[in-house]
Amino acid sequence: MPVHSYAPSSEQYEGATVIEPIRGYYTDPIATLDFSSLYPSIMIAHNLCYTTLLKPNMQQKLSLSDEQITKTPANCMFVKSSVRPGLLPHILQHLLSARKRTKAQLKETKDPVLKAVLDGRQLAYKISANSVYGFTGAQVGKLPCLEISGSVTAYGRSMIEQTKQEVEQHYCTANGYAADAKVIYGDTDSVMVNFKVKGLEKSMELGREAAELISKKFIKPIKLEFEKVYYPYLLINKKRYAGLYFTNTEKYDKMDCKGIETVRRDNCTLVVDVINTCLQKLLINRDPDDAVNYAKVVIADLLQNNVDISKLVITKELTKNDYSAKQAHVELSKKMTKRDPGNAPKLGDRIPYVIIAATKNAKAFEKAEDPIYALENNIPIDAKYYLENQLSKPLIRIFEPILGANAESILLRGDHTRTKTLVTSKIGALAAFTKKKETCIGCKSVLPNGYENEAVCHHCKSKEGALYQQELGHHRMLEDRFSQLFTECQRCQGSLHEEILCTSRDCPIFYIRKKVQMELETSNVKLCRFGQPSLEVEDELF
Repeated sequence: MPVHSYAPSSEQYEGATVIEPIRGYYTDPIATLDFSSLYPSIMIAHNLCYTTLLKPNMQQKLSLSDEQITKTPANCMFVKSSVRPGLLPHILQHLLSARKRTKAQLKETKDPVLKAVLDGRQLAYKISANSVYGFTGAQVGKLPCLEISGSVTAYGRSMIEQTKQEVEQHYCTANGYAADAKVIYGDTDSVMVNFKVKGLEKSMELGREAAELISKKFIKPIKLEFEKVYYPYLLINKKRYAGLYFTNTEKYDKMDCKGIETVRRDNCTLVVDVINTCLQKLLINRDPDDAVNYAKVVIADLLQNNVDISKLVITKELTKNDYSAKQAHVELSKKMTKRDPGNAPKLGDRIPYVIIAATKNAKAFEKAEDPIYALENNIPIDAKYYLENQLSKPLIRIFEPILGANAESILLRGDHTRTKTLVTSKIGALAAFTKKKETCIGCKSVLPNGYENEAVCHHCKSKEGALYQQELGHHRMLEDRFSQLFTECQRCQGSLHEEILCTSRDCPIFYIRKKVQMELETSNVKLCRFGQPSLEVEDELF
């Protein structure tokens, strides 16, 4: 066994290979072939271990023939299992066998509790087996051996390339197949194959056939398996793709996304919602034009200030107060501390913020503001920031394989980006010197002197009753909406008979409820301008 001095080394080894993706939106089924437990299988097949590693000149000293040793693609030498079985392959065989037995039990059991236990157990076996390769490549660990880890990844790279060549050479028109198969992407232990067939069933059949055919080319226990079919499939870039995941021909299992902005909390909710909806239109509805139109509508709504503030909130954890560069959430924390020291954020808290409109050259950290403070003071949101820094790049990444180089001009330029609507803030340098005058609820014109306390101007006096009914209907709609949100929050906290104590700034319902509450107050003020309703009754003599 090697003796390690615990000093980190600068020596490196080459990692796994990634076949250059052929980007695009594929409406044909894409079969995925995966190597089962690739790195553990390589270590078992080639007897890679500390105890079987041969240092330079040891072959001659031990009088070993070329048939008794294995020379890896990384130019390292190991003795074969016929000479000396390795310790690590022996451990890995036990782990993989135990996992196989556990998965067999998992298929047979029907008890949900036992299923969860067995699923956790097989996952533990899988992680343990993969970690055996991992600690051989960890130079700050206790058992590093770059000859083993470098040889494993070298074998993995050559096997992925060999799989690509075998598939494309065998599945071609020259061998009687309908079309020439093409490997459109490969990553570490899997390849995506376009057999250029139209039906799911045929693609699955060819995938199983290819897995069985190519597995025979490798030393046991290395095995290539057919796992799934993506149909349709959106290949964006390396480690970025999405598709409908099929394991049977009847119904897709799920919409599988990798490397796409659908879960990151550094992005606002608007990005997650838009990307998910666009992917659903592309993959489930299979309508790229509808997806493009939807993206344009969202961009137009954003620029016209029609997007709810709850969808624009970004949250980040306050891990420390001193950063090398100024951070938006840290600067906001300092502002909130000055306003209300008693409720100031603490280390470890997640701080929600929105980016508000400011002067032209203002930095992002200067424009960060508390969403509730922005709502209460009617501070306008910087829609351009959200479009350029949050929404545009994810959208272009998704649509570029479909629209090509024109994706940016189609999505970010045109009639839908021309209109911008800004609201008037209640705070700021000019706000202290301005006085807002009431406007007519009907025609929106400024009320002249003498009509300041009226709801409508003299031109709209004849329509006052209809306008009152309109405002009353809007007020009732807001009351219903607030009641629904209030009840939802009560259910969330587990009681329908107590006041809501929730202040979760990560919850979009919190901001929607606050906004509707403010709209209710504004609506109530409007109704009060009509005065108290009165009923005049004339006495009639009979």
